[in-house]
Amino acid sequence: MSTKVTRRKFVTALAGLGAGSLLPAGVVFPAIKTSKTSSDPIVKGAMIGSSRGEKWGEKVNAPGYRILSSGGKLLDAVEESATVTELDPEDSSVGYGGLPNEQGVVQLDASIMDGPTHNCGAVGALEGIKTPSRVARLVMERTDHIYLVGKDAQKFAVMHGFKVENLLTEKARIRWLRWKENMSDRDDWLPPAEGAEWYEKRLTGTINILGRDSEGNFAGLTTTSGLAFKIPGRIGDSPIIGAGLYVDNEVGVAGATGRGEEVIRILGSYFVIEEMRRGKSPGEACKAACERIVAINRRSGKKKIDFNDKFVAINRKGQIGCYQIQGNKKWRPSVSWIDESGFHVHYGGYLFER
Repeated sequence: MSTKVTRRKFVTALAGLGAGSLLPAGVVFPAIKTSKTSSDPIVKGAMIGSSRGEKWGEKVNAPGYRILSSGGKLLDAVEESATVTELDPEDSSVGYGGLPNEQGVVQLDASIMDGPTHNCGAVGALEGIKTPSRVARLVMERTDHIYLVGKDAQKFAVMHGFKVENLLTEKARIRWLRWKENMSDRDDWLPPAEGAEWYEKRLTGTINILGRDSEGNFAGLTTTSGLAFKIPGRIGDSPIIGAGLYVDNEVGVAGATGRGEEVIRILGSYFVIEEMRRGKSPGEACKAACERIVAINRRSGKKKIDFNDKFVAINRKGQIGCYQIQGNKKWRPSVSWIDESGFHVHYGGYLFER
């Protein structure tokens, strides 16, 4: 293969997250190209994606590119790109290294959906399995169900050859311990030593891998370790079809990240799909979902929006868009993709300055 990507089947991707570039041997991408924020860019051919920005995008997008550029399946591509971060112990958002619940146990959620068949699968509160996305796909393909949760989801994974492991890395354990020590000044936990690492912000972490192949078929995958230090058993939007992920082969694919409870309340990804069905571009549809969440909170009497949600989407034309509730000039929602001309980044908008 030459150093310029010219194969007929190529992969483009929404912004990625992960470690370890897995590009095919000899492939060298041109410099990053950043598209304008005023309109949703259009990409050609096959694509995969995630909801993170240019810092990690290429590393995650590359494994899916490798599969699709060699004639592989779209579902294989989105799954492979998702596992880049699930297997990365330095990443605290998903899989191995994800931040635990309030008892120090890592519980993972994931969902996957196939556009041509409308089939889907999901797992929730899955413990001890590094790659929940792979288990979610098995639920979709090897059972007549959609959801498996908790200990029974783990048993299902073990039955299919997965190994139960300790997912709490030392880095995640320290962050969890600091959280416990700072929960209250009225308990028996002593505060950490002066200068010790501490995170004031309640962290969330999720990635979306959204795909469109050269024949116009869609697939999507969302995976997460959920809200940091959550109540055990809590499941957010990520494994819920219609909330954290939705695919309609006639319209497109959409995914969500951020405060899961807010996304669930409007079935956010399904909402985005229906807005695109009515004629809105992906960016406009994602913005509409953000506005809907804010409107519901205002209606319930909430004066301050102290959370954030982000939506990403692709439509039948191959347009890509994203939007989030809060942001600023240095922190904007972004999507990225790889095609024959290189790795690209597109920045979306936000409702409120943060």
